[in-house]
Amino acid sequence: MEVRPITSSLSSSNSSLSPEAGQEALHIWGRTPLKGHVTISGAKNSALVLMAGSLLCPQDCRLRNVPSLADVNRMEQILAALGVRIQRNGDALDINASDLGHSQAPYDLVSQLRASFFVIGPLLARLGVARVPLPGGCAIGARPVDLHVRGLQAMGADVQIDHGMVHAYVTGPSRRLKGARIYLDYPSVGATETLMMAATLADGETILENAAQEPEVVDLANFCRAMGARIRGAGTNTITIAGVPSLHTTDYSIIPDRIEAGTFLVAGAITHSDISLSPIIPDHLTAVIAKLKEIGSQVIVEAPNRIRLIGGQTLRATDIETLPYPGFPTDMQAQFMSLLTLAEGDSVITETVFENRLRHVAELNRMGADIRVKGTHAIIRGVPMLSGAPVVATDLRASAALVVAGLAAEGKTVIQGLNHLDRGYEHLEVKLQKLGARLQRVPMDASEVVVSPSTALETL
Repeated sequence: MEVRPITSSLSSSNSSLSPEAGQEALHIWGRTPLKGHVTISGAKNSALVLMAGSLLCPQDCRLRNVPSLADVNRMEQILAALGVRIQRNGDALDINASDLGHSQAPYDLVSQLRASFFVIGPLLARLGVARVPLPGGCAIGARPVDLHVRGLQAMGADVQIDHGMVHAYVTGPSRRLKGARIYLDYPSVGATETLMMAATLADGETILENAAQEPEVVDLANFCRAMGARIRGAGTNTITIAGVPSLHTTDYSIIPDRIEAGTFLVAGAITHSDISLSPIIPDHLTAVIAKLKEIGSQVIVEAPNRIRLIGGQTLRATDIETLPYPGFPTDMQAQFMSLLTLAEGDSVITETVFENRLRHVAELNRMGADIRVKGTHAIIRGVPMLSGAPVVATDLRASAALVVAGLAAEGKTVIQGLNHLDRGYEHLEVKLQKLGARLQRVPMDASEVVVSPSTALETL
Protein backbone atom coordinates (compact mmCIF):
# COMPACT_ATOMS: atom_id res chain seq x y z
CA MET A 1 0.00 0.00 0.00
CA GLU A 2 1.24 3.48 -0.82
CA VAL A 3 1.64 5.58 2.33
CA ARG A 4 1.25 9.23 1.49
CA PRO A 5 3.33 11.83 3.29
CA ILE A 6 1.62 13.54 6.19
CA THR A 7 2.04 17.13 7.24
CA SER A 8 0.38 18.56 10.30
CA SER A 9 -0.62 22.07 11.26
CA LEU A 10 -1.27 22.12 14.97
CA SER A 11 -0.96 25.72 16.00
CA SER A 12 -3.03 26.50 19.05
CA SER A 13 -4.15 29.73 17.44
CA ASN A 14 -7.59 29.69 15.85
CA SER A 15 -7.44 33.11 14.28
CA SER A 16 -7.73 31.66 10.78
CA LEU A 17 -10.68 29.57 11.84
CA SER A 18 -12.77 32.33 13.38
CA PRO A 19 -16.47 31.93 12.49
CA GLU A 20 -18.34 34.60 10.60
CA ALA A 21 -21.18 36.56 12.14
CA GLY A 22 -24.54 34.88 11.82
CA GLN A 23 -23.23 31.36 12.23
CA GLU A 24 -24.24 29.05 15.05
CA ALA A 25 -22.38 27.36 17.88
CA LEU A 26 -23.22 24.10 19.60
CA HIS A 27 -23.32 24.19 23.40
CA ILE A 28 -22.85 20.82 25.09
CA TRP A 29 -23.15 20.08 28.81
CA GLY A 30 -21.30 16.82 29.25
CA ARG A 31 -21.09 13.79 31.53
CA THR A 32 -24.68 12.68 30.92
CA PRO A 33 -25.16 8.98 30.06
CA LEU A 34 -26.99 8.25 26.83
CA LYS A 35 -29.75 5.69 26.48
CA GLY A 36 -32.08 4.62 23.74
CA HIS A 37 -32.13 3.95 20.02
CA VAL A 38 -30.62 5.88 17.10
CA THR A 39 -31.90 5.74 13.53
CA ILE A 40 -28.96 5.85 11.14
CA SER A 41 -29.34 7.92 7.97
CA GLY A 42 -28.31 7.00 4.45
CA ALA A 43 -24.60 7.15 3.67
CA LYS A 44 -23.42 10.61 2.66
CA ASN A 45 -20.51 9.26 0.63
CA SER A 46 -22.81 6.91 -1.26
CA ALA A 47 -25.50 9.51 -1.83
CA LEU A 48 -23.11 11.97 -3.46
CA VAL A 49 -21.56 9.51 -5.89
CA LEU A 50 -24.90 7.87 -6.75
CA MET A 51 -26.32 11.31 -7.54
CA ALA A 52 -23.42 11.79 -9.94
CA GLY A 53 -24.01 8.28 -11.30
CA SER A 54 -27.59 9.18 -12.17
CA LEU A 55 -26.16 11.32 -14.98
CA LEU A 56 -25.39 8.07 -16.80
CA CYS A 57 -29.10 7.33 -17.23
CA PRO A 58 -31.23 9.24 -19.78
CA GLN A 59 -34.41 8.23 -17.94
CA ASP A 60 -35.96 8.78 -14.51
CA CYS A 61 -34.05 7.55 -11.47
CA ARG A 62 -35.23 7.48 -7.88
CA LEU A 63 -32.74 7.39 -5.01
CA ARG A 64 -34.15 6.54 -1.58
CA ASN A 65 -32.67 6.97 1.89
CA VAL A 66 -30.91 10.18 0.82
CA PRO A 67 -29.79 12.20 3.88
CA SER A 68 -30.64 15.89 4.14
CA LEU A 69 -27.17 17.44 4.29
CA ALA A 70 -25.40 20.56 3.09
CA ASP A 71 -23.20 18.47 0.76
CA VAL A 72 -26.24 16.75 -0.76
CA ASN A 73 -27.88 20.14 -1.32
CA ARG A 74 -24.76 21.35 -3.12
CA MET A 75 -24.71 18.28 -5.34
CA GLU A 76 -28.38 18.89 -6.18
CA GLN A 77 -27.45 22.41 -7.28
CA ILE A 78 -24.58 21.08 -9.42
CA LEU A 79 -26.85 18.58 -11.16
CA ALA A 80 -29.46 21.27 -11.77
CA ALA A 81 -26.79 23.51 -13.32
CA LEU A 82 -25.98 20.68 -15.74
CA GLY A 83 -29.58 20.59 -16.94
CA VAL A 84 -30.86 17.78 -14.71
CA ARG A 85 -34.39 17.87 -13.31
CA ILE A 86 -34.27 16.95 -9.64
CA GLN A 87 -36.95 16.89 -6.95
CA ARG A 88 -36.87 15.81 -3.33
CA ASN A 89 -39.79 13.89 -1.82
CA GLY A 90 -39.00 13.12 1.81
CA ASP A 91 -35.86 11.02 1.84
CA ALA A 92 -36.15 10.28 -1.90
CA LEU A 93 -34.64 12.16 -4.82
CA ASP A 94 -36.29 11.92 -8.25
CA ILE A 95 -33.64 12.63 -10.87
CA ASN A 96 -34.08 12.94 -14.63
CA ALA A 97 -30.99 13.55 -16.77
CA SER A 98 -32.69 13.04 -20.13
CA ASP A 99 -31.98 16.67 -21.06
CA LEU A 100 -28.38 16.67 -19.86
CA GLY A 101 -27.18 19.57 -21.94
CA HIS A 102 -24.24 21.16 -20.16
CA SER A 103 -20.80 19.64 -19.96
CA GLN A 104 -19.33 22.29 -17.66
CA ALA A 105 -19.90 22.12 -13.92
CA PRO A 106 -20.15 25.50 -12.13
CA TYR A 107 -16.94 26.59 -10.42
CA ASP A 108 -18.58 28.27 -7.43
CA LEU A 109 -20.31 25.03 -6.41
CA VAL A 110 -17.60 22.51 -7.33
CA SER A 111 -15.01 24.51 -5.40
CA GLN A 112 -16.99 23.83 -2.20
CA LEU A 113 -17.51 20.09 -2.64
CA ARG A 114 -14.86 17.48 -3.30
CA ALA A 115 -17.37 14.84 -4.40
CA SER A 116 -18.61 17.09 -7.20
CA PHE A 117 -15.60 16.00 -9.27
CA PHE A 118 -17.36 12.65 -9.69
CA VAL A 119 -19.48 14.17 -12.47
CA ILE A 120 -16.51 14.12 -14.85
CA GLY A 121 -16.86 10.38 -15.49
CA PRO A 122 -20.60 10.33 -16.27
CA LEU A 123 -20.38 13.55 -18.34
CA LEU A 124 -17.57 12.12 -20.43
CA ALA A 125 -19.42 8.83 -20.86
CA ARG A 126 -22.73 10.48 -21.85
CA LEU A 127 -21.59 13.52 -23.83
CA GLY A 128 -18.01 12.78 -24.83
CA VAL A 129 -16.88 16.03 -23.21
CA ALA A 130 -16.59 17.39 -19.68
CA ARG A 131 -15.28 20.58 -18.11
CA VAL A 132 -14.99 20.31 -14.35
CA PRO A 133 -13.10 22.63 -11.98
CA LEU A 134 -10.59 21.10 -9.62
CA PRO A 135 -12.56 20.19 -6.50
CA GLY A 136 -12.80 21.68 -3.02
CA GLY A 137 -14.08 20.34 0.31
CA CYS A 138 -12.47 19.74 3.68
CA ALA A 139 -8.93 21.07 4.19
CA ILE A 140 -7.56 17.66 5.16
CA GLY A 141 -5.03 17.26 2.39
CA ALA A 142 -4.26 17.64 -1.27
CA ARG A 143 -6.18 14.56 -2.50
CA PRO A 144 -4.95 15.02 -6.09
CA VAL A 145 -7.02 13.93 -9.08
CA ASP A 146 -4.08 12.49 -10.99
CA LEU A 147 -5.40 8.92 -10.64
CA HIS A 148 -8.73 9.99 -12.15
CA VAL A 149 -6.99 11.78 -15.01
CA ARG A 150 -4.58 8.97 -15.87
CA GLY A 151 -7.41 6.46 -15.87
CA LEU A 152 -9.56 8.55 -18.19
CA GLN A 153 -6.57 9.03 -20.49
CA ALA A 154 -6.07 5.24 -20.58
CA MET A 155 -9.68 4.99 -21.78
CA GLY A 156 -8.94 7.29 -24.71
CA ALA A 157 -9.85 10.70 -23.31
CA ASP A 158 -7.78 13.79 -24.00
CA VAL A 159 -7.45 15.51 -20.61
CA GLN A 160 -5.91 18.92 -19.98
CA ILE A 161 -5.76 20.97 -16.78
CA ASP A 162 -5.65 24.70 -17.30
CA HIS A 163 -6.19 27.47 -14.73
CA GLY A 164 -7.90 25.14 -12.26
CA MET A 165 -10.24 23.62 -14.87
CA VAL A 166 -10.07 20.01 -16.06
CA HIS A 167 -11.01 19.74 -19.76
CA ALA A 168 -11.71 16.20 -20.97
CA TYR A 169 -13.06 15.08 -24.33
CA VAL A 170 -13.22 12.02 -26.54
CA THR A 171 -12.39 12.24 -30.23
CA GLY A 172 -13.64 10.01 -33.04
CA PRO A 173 -17.06 9.59 -34.63
CA SER A 174 -18.62 7.66 -31.72
CA ARG A 175 -17.19 9.95 -29.01
CA ARG A 176 -17.19 6.89 -26.73
CA LEU A 177 -14.51 5.98 -24.27
CA LYS A 178 -12.64 2.72 -24.86
CA GLY A 179 -12.27 -0.13 -22.42
CA ALA A 180 -8.82 -0.43 -20.86
CA ARG A 181 -6.84 -2.21 -18.17
CA ILE A 182 -6.05 0.35 -15.47
CA TYR A 183 -3.84 -0.13 -12.43
CA LEU A 184 -4.37 2.40 -9.65
CA ASP A 185 -1.17 3.31 -7.81
CA TYR A 186 -3.29 3.79 -4.69
CA PRO A 187 -6.74 2.28 -4.00
CA SER A 188 -8.45 5.65 -4.20
CA VAL A 189 -12.20 5.54 -3.60
CA GLY A 190 -12.82 8.61 -5.76
CA ALA A 191 -10.73 7.38 -8.68
CA THR A 192 -12.28 3.90 -8.52
CA GLU A 193 -15.79 5.37 -8.59
CA THR A 194 -15.03 7.91 -11.34
CA LEU A 195 -13.49 5.31 -13.64
CA MET A 196 -16.16 2.71 -12.92
CA MET A 197 -18.89 5.18 -13.92
CA ALA A 198 -16.99 6.24 -17.03
CA ALA A 199 -16.52 2.59 -18.05
CA THR A 200 -20.21 1.64 -17.85
CA LEU A 201 -20.88 3.20 -21.26
CA ALA A 202 -17.44 2.63 -22.78
CA ASP A 203 -16.78 0.56 -25.86
CA GLY A 204 -15.36 -2.75 -24.61
CA GLU A 205 -14.20 -4.06 -21.25
CA THR A 206 -12.43 -2.11 -18.52
CA ILE A 207 -10.49 -3.77 -15.70
CA LEU A 208 -9.63 -1.72 -12.62
CA GLU A 209 -6.77 -3.25 -10.63
CA ASN A 210 -5.87 -2.25 -7.07
CA ALA A 211 -9.37 -0.80 -6.86
CA ALA A 212 -10.87 0.56 -3.66
CA GLN A 213 -13.04 -1.97 -1.78
CA GLU A 214 -15.14 0.41 0.36
CA PRO A 215 -18.86 -0.33 0.82
CA GLU A 216 -19.68 2.89 -1.02
CA VAL A 217 -17.91 1.50 -4.11
CA VAL A 218 -20.08 -1.62 -3.90
CA ASP A 219 -23.18 0.55 -3.47
CA LEU A 220 -22.32 2.47 -6.64
CA ALA A 221 -21.74 -0.76 -8.55
CA ASN A 222 -25.09 -2.12 -7.37
CA PHE A 223 -26.82 1.11 -8.40
CA CYS A 224 -25.24 1.01 -11.85
CA ARG A 225 -26.18 -2.67 -12.20
CA ALA A 226 -29.75 -1.78 -11.28
CA MET A 227 -29.67 0.55 -14.30
CA GLY A 228 -28.35 -2.21 -16.57
CA ALA A 229 -24.57 -1.83 -16.23
CA ARG A 230 -22.40 -4.96 -16.37
CA ILE A 231 -20.04 -4.80 -13.41
CA ARG A 232 -18.46 -7.61 -11.43
CA GLY A 233 -15.86 -7.77 -8.69
CA ALA A 234 -16.92 -4.66 -6.73
CA GLY A 235 -15.78 -5.13 -3.15
CA THR A 236 -12.56 -6.82 -4.30
CA ASN A 237 -9.37 -5.22 -5.58
CA THR A 238 -10.22 -6.04 -9.22
CA ILE A 239 -13.38 -4.67 -10.82
CA THR A 240 -14.41 -5.58 -14.36
CA ILE A 241 -16.86 -3.41 -16.30
CA ALA A 242 -18.24 -4.43 -19.69
CA GLY A 243 -19.54 -1.34 -21.42
CA VAL A 244 -23.18 -1.20 -22.57
CA PRO A 245 -24.84 1.19 -25.05
CA SER A 246 -27.18 2.82 -22.52
CA LEU A 247 -28.68 2.51 -19.03
CA HIS A 248 -32.31 2.52 -17.90
CA THR A 249 -34.53 3.76 -15.08
CA THR A 250 -34.26 2.39 -11.54
CA ASP A 251 -35.52 2.84 -8.00
CA TYR A 252 -32.65 2.32 -5.55
CA SER A 253 -32.10 2.67 -1.80
CA ILE A 254 -28.76 3.91 -0.45
CA ILE A 255 -26.89 1.92 2.23
CA PRO A 256 -26.80 3.16 5.85
CA ASP A 257 -23.98 5.51 6.82
CA ARG A 258 -21.26 3.45 8.51
CA ILE A 259 -19.40 6.57 9.65
CA GLU A 260 -22.46 8.06 11.33
CA ALA A 261 -23.05 4.68 12.98
CA GLY A 262 -19.44 4.53 14.13
CA THR A 263 -19.66 8.06 15.53
CA PHE A 264 -22.69 7.15 17.66
CA LEU A 265 -20.96 3.98 18.86
CA VAL A 266 -18.01 6.09 20.03
CA ALA A 267 -20.41 8.55 21.68
CA GLY A 268 -21.90 5.64 23.59
CA ALA A 269 -18.50 4.27 24.57
CA ILE A 270 -17.09 7.59 25.83
CA THR A 271 -20.19 8.21 27.99
CA HIS A 272 -20.31 4.59 29.30
CA SER A 273 -23.80 4.26 27.84
CA ASP A 274 -26.18 1.60 26.57
CA ILE A 275 -27.50 2.47 23.10
CA SER A 276 -28.72 0.65 19.99
CA LEU A 277 -28.51 1.59 16.31
CA SER A 278 -30.37 0.63 13.16
CA PRO A 279 -30.43 0.27 10.27
CA ILE A 280 -26.78 -0.70 9.91
CA ILE A 281 -24.73 -3.31 8.07
CA PRO A 282 -22.47 -4.91 10.72
CA ASP A 283 -19.87 -6.07 8.18
CA HIS A 284 -19.23 -2.43 7.26
CA LEU A 285 -18.22 -1.74 10.89
CA THR A 286 -15.88 -4.69 11.48
CA ALA A 287 -12.74 -2.62 12.15
CA VAL A 288 -14.61 -0.09 14.30
CA ILE A 289 -16.28 -2.79 16.37
CA ALA A 290 -12.99 -4.61 16.91
CA LYS A 291 -11.36 -1.47 18.32
CA LEU A 292 -14.34 -0.65 20.52
CA LYS A 293 -14.09 -4.12 22.04
CA GLU A 294 -10.35 -3.65 22.63
CA ILE A 295 -11.06 -0.37 24.40
CA GLY A 296 -13.60 -2.00 26.71
CA SER A 297 -17.11 -1.83 25.23
CA GLN A 298 -19.51 -4.68 24.55
CA VAL A 299 -20.90 -4.68 21.03
CA ILE A 300 -23.81 -7.02 20.31
CA VAL A 301 -25.35 -7.64 16.89
CA GLU A 302 -29.02 -7.97 17.87
CA ALA A 303 -30.39 -8.42 14.32
CA PRO A 304 -29.01 -8.34 10.77
CA ASN A 305 -29.49 -4.56 10.71
CA ARG A 306 -29.35 -3.63 14.42
CA ILE A 307 -26.48 -3.31 16.84
CA ARG A 308 -26.19 -2.55 20.55
CA LEU A 309 -23.29 -1.00 22.45
CA ILE A 310 -22.78 -1.26 26.21
CA GLY A 311 -19.95 1.03 27.20
CA GLY A 312 -17.47 -0.26 29.75
CA GLN A 313 -16.73 1.72 32.89
CA THR A 314 -13.00 1.60 32.15
CA LEU A 315 -11.47 2.60 28.83
CA ARG A 316 -8.28 0.82 27.75
CA ALA A 317 -5.58 2.27 25.52
CA THR A 318 -5.02 0.83 22.05
CA ASP A 319 -3.16 1.64 18.84
CA ILE A 320 -4.89 2.51 15.56
CA GLU A 321 -3.60 2.87 12.01
CA THR A 322 -5.91 4.22 9.33
CA LEU A 323 -5.99 2.18 6.13
CA PRO A 324 -8.17 1.74 3.06
CA TYR A 325 -11.16 -0.57 3.61
CA PRO A 326 -11.35 -3.16 5.12
CA GLY A 327 -8.81 -1.47 7.37
CA PHE A 328 -9.65 1.11 10.00
CA PRO A 329 -11.41 4.07 8.30
CA THR A 330 -9.71 7.45 8.27
CA ASP A 331 -13.17 8.99 8.72
CA MET A 332 -13.31 7.48 12.25
CA GLN A 333 -9.81 8.51 13.32
CA ALA A 334 -10.76 11.80 14.96
CA GLN A 335 -13.70 10.35 16.91
CA PHE A 336 -11.55 7.53 18.29
CA MET A 337 -8.89 10.04 19.28
CA SER A 338 -11.48 11.73 21.49
CA LEU A 339 -12.33 8.35 23.03
CA LEU A 340 -8.70 7.46 23.69
CA THR A 341 -8.01 10.75 25.50
CA LEU A 342 -9.83 9.18 28.48
CA ALA A 343 -8.33 5.68 28.20
CA GLU A 344 -5.94 4.30 30.81
CA GLY A 345 -2.45 4.27 29.35
CA ASP A 346 -0.85 5.50 26.14
CA SER A 347 -2.34 5.07 22.67
CA VAL A 348 -0.87 5.79 19.25
CA ILE A 349 -2.93 6.76 16.19
CA THR A 350 -1.17 6.69 12.82
CA GLU A 351 -2.86 8.55 9.95
CA THR A 352 -1.73 7.15 6.58
CA VAL A 353 -4.56 8.20 4.27
CA PHE A 354 -4.81 12.02 4.38
CA GLU A 355 -2.28 14.65 5.33
CA ASN A 356 -3.49 17.51 7.55
CA ARG A 357 -6.00 15.25 9.28
CA LEU A 358 -4.64 15.83 12.77
CA ARG A 359 -5.70 19.45 13.13
CA HIS A 360 -8.24 18.53 15.83
CA VAL A 361 -5.38 17.68 18.21
CA ALA A 362 -4.97 21.30 19.27
CA GLU A 363 -8.69 21.59 20.00
CA LEU A 364 -8.78 18.38 22.07
CA ASN A 365 -5.73 19.56 24.01
CA ARG A 366 -7.64 22.76 24.73
CA MET A 367 -10.16 20.54 26.53
CA GLY A 368 -7.48 18.97 28.70
CA ALA A 369 -6.33 16.08 26.52
CA ASP A 370 -2.64 15.11 26.47
CA ILE A 371 -1.80 14.51 22.80
CA ARG A 372 1.52 14.98 21.02
CA VAL A 373 2.09 14.75 17.29
CA LYS A 374 5.23 13.31 15.75
CA GLY A 375 5.13 13.05 11.99
CA THR A 376 2.26 10.77 11.03
CA HIS A 377 1.62 9.72 14.63
CA ALA A 378 -0.51 11.14 17.42
CA ILE A 379 0.57 9.90 20.85
CA ILE A 380 -2.32 10.07 23.31
CA ARG A 381 -1.72 9.81 27.04
CA GLY A 382 -5.01 9.15 28.77
CA VAL A 383 -6.22 11.74 31.31
CA PRO A 384 -8.82 11.31 34.07
CA MET A 385 -11.15 13.98 32.72
CA LEU A 386 -11.79 16.40 29.87
CA SER A 387 -13.03 19.93 30.61
CA GLY A 388 -15.50 21.93 28.57
CA ALA A 389 -13.94 24.72 26.51
CA PRO A 390 -14.59 26.87 23.44
CA VAL A 391 -13.30 24.94 20.41
CA VAL A 392 -13.45 25.25 16.63
CA ALA A 393 -14.15 22.44 14.17
CA THR A 394 -11.49 22.26 11.45
CA ASP A 395 -13.16 19.70 9.18
CA LEU A 396 -16.15 17.36 9.01
CA ARG A 397 -14.90 14.47 11.14
CA ALA A 398 -13.04 16.79 13.52
CA SER A 399 -16.37 18.43 14.28
CA ALA A 400 -17.83 15.04 15.23
CA ALA A 401 -14.79 14.35 17.42
CA LEU A 402 -15.37 17.56 19.33
CA VAL A 403 -19.03 16.69 19.86
CA VAL A 404 -17.99 13.28 21.21
CA ALA A 405 -15.43 14.90 23.51
CA GLY A 406 -17.99 17.47 24.68
CA LEU A 407 -20.41 14.71 25.66
CA ALA A 408 -17.80 13.34 28.09
CA ALA A 409 -16.31 16.62 29.32
CA GLU A 410 -16.96 18.28 32.65
CA GLY A 411 -18.83 21.57 32.20
CA LYS A 412 -19.85 23.28 28.97
CA THR A 413 -18.19 22.87 25.59
CA VAL A 414 -18.90 25.44 22.87
CA ILE A 415 -18.20 24.23 19.35
CA GLN A 416 -17.86 26.68 16.49
CA GLY A 417 -17.60 25.81 12.80
CA LEU A 418 -20.85 23.85 12.56
CA ASN A 419 -20.84 24.29 8.79
CA HIS A 420 -18.48 21.31 8.78
CA LEU A 421 -20.79 19.21 10.97
CA ASP A 422 -23.82 19.95 8.79
CA ARG A 423 -21.99 18.67 5.72
CA GLY A 424 -22.04 15.08 6.93
CA TYR A 425 -24.41 14.46 9.86
CA GLU A 426 -28.17 14.63 9.49
CA HIS A 427 -29.82 16.17 12.59
CA LEU A 428 -26.97 15.03 14.84
CA GLU A 429 -27.95 17.16 17.82
CA VAL A 430 -31.60 16.10 17.55
CA LYS A 431 -30.61 12.43 17.58
CA LEU A 432 -28.34 13.01 20.57
CA GLN A 433 -31.07 14.89 22.42
CA LYS A 434 -33.36 11.88 21.97
CA LEU A 435 -30.67 9.79 23.68
CA GLY A 436 -30.65 12.18 26.63
CA ALA A 437 -27.67 14.37 25.75
CA ARG A 438 -27.80 17.99 26.88
CA LEU A 439 -26.90 20.24 23.97
CA GLN A 440 -28.29 23.20 22.08
CA ARG A 441 -27.54 25.25 18.98
CA VAL A 442 -27.07 28.92 19.74
CA PRO A 443 -26.62 31.84 17.29
CA MET A 444 -23.02 33.06 17.35
CA ASP A 445 -24.02 36.55 18.40
CA ALA A 446 -25.38 34.99 21.62
CA SER A 447 -22.65 32.40 22.12
CA GLU A 448 -21.08 34.33 24.98
CA VAL A 449 -24.31 34.43 26.97
CA VAL A 450 -24.14 32.11 29.96
CA VAL A 451 -27.00 29.62 29.77
CA SER A 452 -27.47 27.08 32.53
CA PRO A 453 -28.00 23.43 31.53
CA SER A 454 -31.50 23.45 33.05
CA THR A 455 -32.49 26.50 31.03
CA ALA A 456 -31.08 24.97 27.88
CA LEU A 457 -33.03 21.77 28.40
CA GLU A 458 -36.27 23.71 28.80
CA THR A 459 -35.77 25.27 25.36
CA LEU A 460 -34.92 22.07 23.48
